[in-house]
Amino acid sequence: MEFAQTLQYLSIVALPFTIAVSFHEAAHGYVANRLGDPTARLLGRLTLNPLRHIDLFGTILLPLILVISHAGIIFGYAKPVPVNIFNLRNPKRDMMWVAAAGPAGNLLLAFASGLLMRIILLVRPELLDLANAGGNLFARGGVAASVMVPLVLMIQISILINVILGVFNLIPIPPLDGGKILMGIMPEEKARLLAKIEPFGFLIIVGLIVVNPFGVSTHWIFGFMEYLVRLFSFS
Repeated sequence: MEFAQTLQYLSIVALPFTIAVSFHEAAHGYVANRLGDPTARLLGRLTLNPLRHIDLFGTILLPLILVISHAGIIFGYAKPVPVNIFNLRNPKRDMMWVAAAGPAGNLLLAFASGLLMRIILLVRPELLDLANAGGNLFARGGVAASVMVPLVLMIQISILINVILGVFNLIPIPPLDGGKILMGIMPEEKARLLAKIEPFGFLIIVGLIVVNPFGVSTHWIFGFMEYLVRLFSFS
């Protein structure tokens, strides 16, 4: 990918990615607030304003590195929304719902993005071919298309990013949301044992990705992501 194309791609990815990670964290805070913990609300984190959620490494540097290195996947995170589990009415059960809110929010956003794209393409079906044609995104099919084509691409990226964030965060290893959901289901003793691996959770996840000892499971996860992308794209 040439430098100009990389900049062009970054301009398309930046907005949907920032919205996705901000929506994810705001969803955690919103559900926590509904279940009795106002911490996120009092800190001004119940907002889609990206300035309240941006993490220098997770929201800016990591996605930038992945795009520049042609990794083939876009991933990152925002600053976690603080949750005081002791404020929740039923801490063990409610923390499970707080954790589930993030991935659920991303999948809801993926569906909404797909619905918006379907509405746009009903009016201007040629935009999809223009969006997938390559070249200069901002000089295709006249003035109107030069605005609408990047918009269609942003919506496509939004579906992809939100599916990746939603599914990846459901992996049942803490500190991912899936690990917290699993701890809410497990008996107390086993949940405490699982919680002990949280400081090493990301190292375990990276190790599993690199070593890939469960190839079938990994393929199933990526296959499921692809299925959801197609489903939310109505294709």
